Parts: sequence; structure tokens; C-alpha cells
Amino acid sequence: MNPVHKKFSRRARVATGGAVLAVVALAGFGAVNANASAPATTSASAAVPARATTTSTHLTIDAATEAAQAALDAAEKENQRVTVAVVDRNGNTIVTLRGDGAGPQSYESAERKAFTAVSWNAPTSQLTERLQQAPTLKDIPGTLFLAGGVPVTAGNAPIAGIGVAGAPSGALDEKFAQAGAQAIGR
Repeated sequence: MNPVHKKFSRRARVATGGAVLAVVALAGFGAVNANASAPATTSASAAVPARATTTSTHLTIDAATEAAQAALDAAEKENQRVTVAVVDRNGNTIVTLRGDGAGPQSYESAERKAFTAVSWNAPTSQLTERLQQAPTLKDIPGTLFLAGGVPVTAGNAPIAGIGVAGAPSGALDEKFAQAGAQAIGR
């Protein structure tokens, strides 16, 4: 008798053989299943004409970080404790820097100022003046009509917004946001 057969009982040999057969069967099933789900050779997508699409410009993470840091540095030079937020064209936050000692409310305020500036492609200080003619503008979710937000443009189109919050006045917040915008692309 084979020495391997002496080491294993009949029950162990049957169990091992069954396990091997199961693995072989599953491997075969997986190959058949994979082939059954292979993509068809014909494409279901349609070519879209160029007039049906648009291309947009976005601020890079490096440029957004550079802008946020420049705004934070400008505030720190004047001993102001602020938070700086940079959002993309769609109002999604790219980067937020909360300065040492900045108030807890400044985080959300900075983001909302940045969102408001990019949404209307105007500094938020100018937008506060529009509230006199259209007071319900302030009811739009996510907006904050206080000075401290500036848009970033490319070809006169808004591509980002920078918001600063935490200084004792909106004029200072906006001054720091403007420093951030000016730092892009230096």
C-alpha cells in the first residue's frame, strides 16, 4: 500500500477528495460565470455632439491651499484669529484652515461666505447691499450675506470662492479673503 494511504484514514481520503472536487467545480463555474457577464462587443453609448457639453475650469487643491494660507497669513499679521474656506464652483469645500484661536462659529461662516461669493460671482460686501431690494435672498440655504467672501474667476467666470470669518468686522474678513485671491498664480 502507498505510504500516503497509510497516514490517512479512508474517511479522510474521501473528505479530501470531495474538497478537491468542490474547488475544481467552483473554479469551472466561476470561469463560466465570468464569461457570461463579459461586456457585449457593441456599445450602448451614444456620441454626444460638442454643442451638448460644456467644459469648466476648476481651482487645483494646490492653488486653493495657497490662497487659504495667504488669507490666514494676512489675518495673522494683524493679530486676527480667523477661519478661511475655499470652495469650488459648485460650492463644495476644497480646503478650510482654522487659525489658532478662531471662534467655533467662524468655520461654518467662512464656508457660507465663500459659497455665497461664488454663487453670485461678487464680493459678499456688495451682495449685502442687494438685500435692500430683495430681502428674501438671505433665505437661500447655505448663503451668508455678510462681508468676508470674494469670488475667484477665470475668464470672468466664477471658479471658486474664498470666505473668511472671525475678524471683528466684515471689512477685515474681506480684506483677508482678497489677499488669498491675489495670491493665486503669483
